[in-house]
This record gives sequence, C-alpha cells and structure tokens, in this order.
Amino acid sequence: MPLDQSFTGRTYPPQTSYEVSREKIREFADAIGDANPVYRDPEAAREAGHPDVIAPPTFLTIINLASINAIVADPELGLDYARMVHGDQGFTYTRPVYAGDVLEVTTHIDGIMARAGNDFINLRADITDAAGQKVCTTRAQLVVRGENA
Repeated sequence: MPLDQSFTGRTYPPQTSYEVSREKIREFADAIGDANPVYRDPEAAREAGHPDVIAPPTFLTIINLASINAIVADPELGLDYARMVHGDQGFTYTRPVYAGDVLEVTTHIDGIMARAGNDFINLRADITDAAGQKVCTTRAQLVVRGENA
C-alpha cells in the first residue's frame, strides 16, 4: 500500500523532554568508539571552551529516533515497517549539546513521494533546549520498498 501523501506538512509536537547526562554522553561515545576527552572529562571540555562535556554529533539520534518511530507507527500513514530502510540522515547544529541540556523534539513530515515503485518520506526534527532555543535540526529520509522491489 502506498504512503498517504496527505501526511506531507504534518507536525508532531514534543511528547516529552530529554535530559542529557554526562553518563549518557559517555555511554554513547563508548558505543561509537570515540575516545575524545571532551565527551567524558568536564575539565577537558572546559579547556576546549565548553561549559561541560559535549555530546558527539550523532548523539541526538537517541531522541530523534523516538519521534521518527511515532510517525512510522501511525497506521493511517500506511508504512510497512518490514519494507522500510533508512535512506539518509543529517544534522545541522546551532550549538553543541551539553550535559545538563533538557531537549524537546518537534518533528515534521516535509515530503512524501513515490519513485521507481518505492515510497520516500522526508522528515525534519527541530530540537530545542529548555529556553526554546534551537539546538539542532535533523533530517532523515526513509525508503519503503515497493512490493515488487
């Protein structure tokens, strides 16, 4: 079943907030194998000009994934998860993510199109801090393979 293109333009407001901790940043840095001390040591981060440890650039996948999954799980959209693959992901930062940040995600469906028997859905997430200031915009493209693909 093709994706419902009328979902283009829909916005999904934040469902919860996420408090970034030093421990979560360290765990993520360990998981990706990055030993950079600014991800672990507050003093190293301060020496590099930051107020606390910073998160690796792809850290926001943790909170962004939950917002994407909420869209993917919407039965009205018609997305067959078993046929879905992640096509692309990008991050545009306004500032780094620091330990102690409290973040919220607002997700948008920027477009849905069909091409070569496959559906493509383009998502954008605006991630803001507790003051409502934008921290990062993420973009993701999901590809739903057609039944004959």
